[in-house]
Amino acid sequence: MSANTIQQDFINKVSTQISLSADGKDRFRVLTPFQFEDGDELVIVLKKESERWLLSDESHTYRHLAYDIDEKLLYSGTRWKLISKALSMFEVEDRSGELILEVSDVHYGEALYDFVQALLKITDVSYLSRERVQSTFMEDFHELLHEKVNTTRMVFGWHDSDRDPQANYKVDCLINGMPEPLFVYALANDNKTRDATISLYQFKEWGLSFSSVGIVKDEKATSRKVLTRFQDVCDACFIDIKKSDGNIRRYLDNNTSLPS
Repeated sequence: MSANTIQQDFINKVSTQISLSADGKDRFRVLTPFQFEDGDELVIVLKKESERWLLSDESHTYRHLAYDIDEKLLYSGTRWKLISKALSMFEVEDRSGELILEVSDVHYGEALYDFVQALLKITDVSYLSRERVQSTFMEDFHELLHEKVNTTRMVFGWHDSDRDPQANYKVDCLINGMPEPLFVYALANDNKTRDATISLYQFKEWGLSFSSVGIVKDEKATSRKVLTRFQDVCDACFIDIKKSDGNIRRYLDNNTSLPS
């Protein structure tokens, strides 16, 4: 089967935006519109080994995922279950990190469709990683507060039940026992930061007496404009819960001490 015929089969079975680019003897790069979440394209090569044609990712998929995920974690737990399921479902072989699929009976279009689907499902492990980061941030947030403040003095998910029975304006953690309570916010993303900003403005509008602090997940969690608006209404803000751990602890020591 000629390269033009193979390309047309790819177009008919997968996408009109697919093309072949010769890359040596019996070797072609398969250019597709399919991408990782960050915009990088999937790497797919059609090549001949001995007497069989293979689709291969040239080990690129795992390498790309390893930019954000420890490579060891790809081969354990939920991530590996997801990867294994995708490989099994589409009969893709993991050859020491290189993902390959043999083209059987010159069914090039069907093979490419299955290979792309397998790679896209494997890239879904990046979503698990983001969810895990989010979960870890909240775990770190709660752990830090519990280490520094007695549990009996904290109310998580607080709202003013008299003025706000629908809980439209919430505080991640209210720490009491001081002349003014301390409102503490865990800021994981732009939406959470915007909600916290609106809540603080509303509390001030109601005339509540309090001080406030925000703890941002990391430097990439919020945009500059959104964070600046929050800082305009908040008393203190710490960027990156891990890097600012010592400063946050000192702030809590200085601002949550019980009156003597």
